[in-house]
Amino acid sequence: MAYTWSLIDVNLFDALCPHKYGNFKKSHVFQQYKKEDYIYFENDHSDKIYLIENGKVKIGYYTEDGREVVKAIHVKGDVFGEKAIIGEEQRDEFAVALSEVSICCLTVETLLSLMKDNQHFSLKIYKFIGLRFKKIERRLSILLFKDVKTRLLEFINELSEQYGAHCEHTGNYIIKHPYTQKDMASLLGTSRPTLNCLFNELKEDGILNYNRRAIILYKNVETLAG
Repeated sequence: MAYTWSLIDVNLFDALCPHKYGNFKKSHVFQQYKKEDYIYFENDHSDKIYLIENGKVKIGYYTEDGREVVKAIHVKGDVFGEKAIIGEEQRDEFAVALSEVSICCLTVETLLSLMKDNQHFSLKIYKFIGLRFKKIERRLSILLFKDVKTRLLEFINELSEQYGAHCEHTGNYIIKHPYTQKDMASLLGTSRPTLNCLFNELKEDGILNYNRRAIILYKNVETLAG
């Protein structure tokens, strides 16, 4: 199976959620989804973007031979369905809840009104969309042309940028991330046993340690992948 992943540089939930803007409080509508509920399907009308208050959402599509391709796993604070902003009329992907999810649904009309009233806000949105597309393209290239271990190292580097922090007491770098091993395996296009073997190999090499919610990079490790 083939996969790509998408990480977001900033938490846009607070910036976008309509309760921040007095004229749009009526647009502040939350919807709840149970695990495995679909938020939208491929070919659904594309007229909303979604902001995750809590929970986890998988984005993907199916190939002609029925294989599932996972494009992204989004978590608290992330935005998805953003292609509606730039004129997408029908979804070319599905979105499904991986846990109980609370989502603020924002119509494209509302978002465009917010953008019209605030040029800085508008530039931030377009920058966000451009960066997301650029990252997906780059990571797809990595997925197609690099082995699983290299893909894992690249992914850990990205996690360290988004979720990592130095520990003053040990000098190590602690990455407290929201992904399970199943999530990581899906995003990296491999199996959980293979992923676990790679983590154990990196542990034995003295590069890192890990547990369910954190990856610990030892202080002598400056970078994992070029």
